[in-house]
Amino acid sequence: MMLFADAYDYLLSLGHETLTIKLGLANTERLLDALGNPHKSFPSVQIAGTNGKGSTGVMLESICLQAGIRVGLFTSPHLISITERIRIDGQNISESDFARIAQRVKETAEELIKQGELESLPTFFEHVTAIALLAFAEAKVELAILETGLGGRLDSTTAAGAQVVAITPIAMDHEEYLGNTLGEIAAEKAAIIQRGATAVIAPQPEEAMKVIAARCREVSVTPLLASAPDGYPLAIASGSVSGRMCATFATRAARYENVCLGLAGRHQIVNAATAIALAEALREHGFTISHDAIAGGLQQAKHRGRLELWDSEPPILFDGAHNPAAARALREYLDEFVDRPITMIFGAMKDKALDKLGAILFPAADQIVLTQLDNPRAAIIDELEAAAPTDFDRGKLFRATSVEEAWRIARENTSTDGLILVTGSLYLIGAVQKTHFAVHQATN
Repeated sequence: MMLFADAYDYLLSLGHETLTIKLGLANTERLLDALGNPHKSFPSVQIAGTNGKGSTGVMLESICLQAGIRVGLFTSPHLISITERIRIDGQNISESDFARIAQRVKETAEELIKQGELESLPTFFEHVTAIALLAFAEAKVELAILETGLGGRLDSTTAAGAQVVAITPIAMDHEEYLGNTLGEIAAEKAAIIQRGATAVIAPQPEEAMKVIAARCREVSVTPLLASAPDGYPLAIASGSVSGRMCATFATRAARYENVCLGLAGRHQIVNAATAIALAEALREHGFTISHDAIAGGLQQAKHRGRLELWDSEPPILFDGAHNPAAARALREYLDEFVDRPITMIFGAMKDKALDKLGAILFPAADQIVLTQLDNPRAAIIDELEAAAPTDFDRGKLFRATSVEEAWRIARENTSTDGLILVTGSLYLIGAVQKTHFAVHQATN
């Protein structure tokens, strides 16, 4: 029997997931068929978009848990353990279950190769998608929530044939795979809307909305538009670093008064509206989800690495702002809620819009620690430094050769009345959190 470490090593041997992307459904569909089509044993919700996919997913998961629905959630990437990607009833899959199911998927894929039904082994992400769907079937979930990995039209999660889909806000990202205009990117994501599906659409830029509307007309689907909040959302405590918001949402079905969101940041209002629309759509598909379950789920939702605040001295804020739209949301949060000196630890992938990220985020920091991630796509420190605006004081920049060194520099140079902000990539957040836990264990 394969051990968890062996299973993870096998997946890594398939190539780094960010460099071996192979868009297309054929491999996943053939693999799932050989596994007995586990995705056909439960209904699913698929969420695509550029920003807010994960947050909308965890909000909907929290709503389902409040409603007593046995729910599975598949997200990516993970921060520390790959088991974070597959959750059943709000809990990460166990390492032993992950390893056992991974072994079955591995053996099935190898047999397909031997029989000539696959030309090459499925990719890292195709394997993990299959593991998740098989785990959900074994656990007899009543509903699966699937976060699209990349795009939509050819993403592995699309093979599940979700009956309910959502498109969160679309922005420029992953242009090398999805297209060089907002319209091209929107077309890739809108392709998850299939004839007969229920489609929830978050507020979109005009160019993206035109493409999504055209797709809906093409497949005869009437889109459900997520409702804007009723009135301007208010912070729970203005000036509080927590940055949680309260808002009233009005839909055609109900009114949700003064809901205080568990996830921080004004941008989460849009994601909450999308989650509400999804929950109401699920009612039409036979799920019992009360008004109180929706409100309570939004209040209880948590999402690691997205404006995640650790209450320490100094406090630590983690946010994976990896594209300009996400960076603007983070900057708005900092401007509204943070009134203390900021030490920023920054690392990102070299294929990101580094100059735009630097222009948006760097001026908010009093000092910045730049570090290169242990990832073949990572930007080197010289590239990170070049992203700083020309008028930015280079004396505020520190260079760290590793995440561990970056963490040490930030801790040593931040007073208790300051704030350490870790941003630029979710991979960086995972590495810093892993380093923190390792240091904490070593000193206790």
